[in-house]
Amino acid sequence: MPHQGLLLFRMAPLCMLLGMLMVSCFNFCLCHKNSEFALTNPEKSSAKETERKETVAEEELEPKILEVFHPTHEWQALRPGQAVPAGSHVRLNLQTGAREVKLQDEDKFQTNLKGSKKGKRLDINTNTYTSQDLKDALAKFKEGAEMENSKEDQERQAKVKRLFRPIEELKKDFEELNVVIETDMQIMVRLINKFNSSTSSLEEKIAALFDLEYYVHQMDNAQDLLSFGGLQVVINGLNSTEPLVKEYAAFVLGAAFSSNPKVQVEAIEGGALQKLLVILATEQPLTTKKKALFALCSLLRHFPYAQQQFLKLGGLQVLRSLVQEKGMEVLAVRVVTLLYDLVTEKMFAEEDAELTRDMSPERLQQYRQVHLLPSLQEQGWCEITTHLLALPEHDAREKVLQTLGALLATCRDRFHQDTQLHRTLGTLQAEYQALAALELQEGEDEGYFRELLDSINSLLMELR
Repeated sequence: MPHQGLLLFRMAPLCMLLGMLMVSCFNFCLCHKNSEFALTNPEKSSAKETERKETVAEEELEPKILEVFHPTHEWQALRPGQAVPAGSHVRLNLQTGAREVKLQDEDKFQTNLKGSKKGKRLDINTNTYTSQDLKDALAKFKEGAEMENSKEDQERQAKVKRLFRPIEELKKDFEELNVVIETDMQIMVRLINKFNSSTSSLEEKIAALFDLEYYVHQMDNAQDLLSFGGLQVVINGLNSTEPLVKEYAAFVLGAAFSSNPKVQVEAIEGGALQKLLVILATEQPLTTKKKALFALCSLLRHFPYAQQQFLKLGGLQVLRSLVQEKGMEVLAVRVVTLLYDLVTEKMFAEEDAELTRDMSPERLQQYRQVHLLPSLQEQGWCEITTHLLALPEHDAREKVLQTLGALLATCRDRFHQDTQLHRTLGTLQAEYQALAALELQEGEDEGYFRELLDSINSLLMELR
């Protein structure tokens, strides 16, 4: 008995040491456990592995070529690239490594359905939708958006209709108030009839022409005036014995001719050019000649055929007489501006035709038949233009300097021999140097007087 107690006493430390060793090994295993050897739920591990492999496989598949697999209540192998309907039961066979699918059992499906009613979500894999399903859903979404937009448009149109009334209702209301709504065409017809009526007084005719000028500024209205014969009535008004009628008739024609080729052609055929030249060549009030010159400028600009006829009818002689007439300095500046515009217009038209070839051959041929520069030289416009530099207004000098520059190629010899021109340019150079210096002191590096000074310096350099 004492011998057994002694044996137990000696084994006690060994047992304690063995127990501590086992506890340490267990803790080490817990801290460094590997998920591959851990004890887990086989079903959960299988489900996670299945989901992971399904995700990888479906990402590699092309959505446009998915084949829908129709499962049954028995497990069947699922080939790569096949899609399964929502709610199917999918598992991974650990022995074969293949995915298998079948329909869910009715009792389990009902259980899931009851769970969803209690607030739980059904475990439906949204990745099983085909590309065609997504396209159909997107098409329905767009149709719904279009329907909403159409409804919004209808509501907006209804709101606008509530704010405004139809024109027919307004006409009826105005008729009841003895107020008639007229179109521009109807107004112009009424004004032409009043002007052409023998019973209308001079004041009524002038008022009709004044109102008519407002409407013919628009290109369509000017062509409408032509369509019902009103343009010829106004052209005939240039033959009136009343200077006021001539003045306002030319005022209307100038507005109608402006940048309106169709009206310009009809005006030439209707004799407007001859009548305007007669007014400028005969003794008339200054205001009447102003309006006649305005109409002439509108008729000639951008219309090479009219420019040809102008030269044939002696238009340059008429303008020369007008410029040399006393008291017509204001018209002289306008005449010089017209000549500058015609010279540069032809030059730019020929240059553009060579560079871009957009101009029609007929129009280019018409411009080439306008021999304006030789006619200007023959009729003494080189000297006439230089004399206009004596005008005191800066604006007039600017336009004369521009015209001198345009005539330089044709009139170079005469300009070079004209000592009076050199003295005038020298005087103007000194004057504008002082004015340009004042501009510079005020902080204007490229002022108006500086531009005039540059034009004078350029002319002087060309004439040396």
